Amino acid sequence: MKRYALFLGCTVPVRAQHYELATRNVAKILGIEFVDLKDGSCCGFPVKALDTETSLMLAARNVGLASKLGLDIVTLCNSCTAMLSDAQHKLKDNEFHRKFSELGFSYPVEIKVRHLVRVLYEDIGIEKLKGMIKKPLKNLRILAHYGCHYLRPSYLHAFDDVENPHTLDELVGITGVMVINYSEKKLCCGGSVLGIDEELAIKMANQKLSVAKTHNTDAIISICPFCTVMYEDNQRKVEMKFNTSYNIPVLYYPQLLGLGLGLSPDECGLKFNRIKVDNILSKL
Repeated sequence: MKRYALFLGCTVPVRAQHYELATRNVAKILGIEFVDLKDGSCCGFPVKALDTETSLMLAARNVGLASKLGLDIVTLCNSCTAMLSDAQHKLKDNEFHRKFSELGFSYPVEIKVRHLVRVLYEDIGIEKLKGMIKKPLKNLRILAHYGCHYLRPSYLHAFDDVENPHTLDELVGITGVMVINYSEKKLCCGGSVLGIDEELAIKMANQKLSVAKTHNTDAIISICPFCTVMYEDNQRKVEMKFNTSYNIPVLYYPQLLGLGLGLSPDECGLKFNRIKVDNILSKL
């Protein structure tokens, strides 16, 4: 059984409990054991623009907690992944490590920080996952949204092609769905500017939703809770702003994978999706 320290961050426990539920149920099938970072705190991302060093120190503290357990970190949020990865990289800097130690923190063993999707791709593998699919989801057209911090900065995440990403598409594809290939994969959801300029954020979200509608998408796959906030929670605002209708469900990848692995809709937390998934379930 593979063991990892699970870092949930701030948003998942509050706004994406169905993401966590599906992840834990999928992990059981895949033989993954999660150890919760019970003393974990915010990753530091919300204050990075105001105080970079403090934000990295917050992130490094969480990395240190997992290091004490001797476990690599699995994250469910792109921004958390970026912050904790950056902090893990920064801990190799002597001056930063000195300040980190002066605060009473420690980093006894080097560990990795990776998003759940990357762990599935690298540690479980496409072929093994494909062989475990019990219920191919053949009738669905799915658009995968990577998000900005899954791949960037590239010096931290060199496992995929930043300009032409493919790992999430491959993982989505093993469930049997039709994966939509589209040129706007790298578009930002708008979440990073939501608190500063809501109108701009809504415009940015509309770009990807418009692409999804053009391709007759049954659902958008997200791997980041804040991307889901933009595409699902704010979808009605986008519709009102642009006088259009989308009604496109947004599923977290473990929800889609869970269905393919034979989990029930309830075990995948689908009843908690804000945009109803009845049309998806009717096609299975």
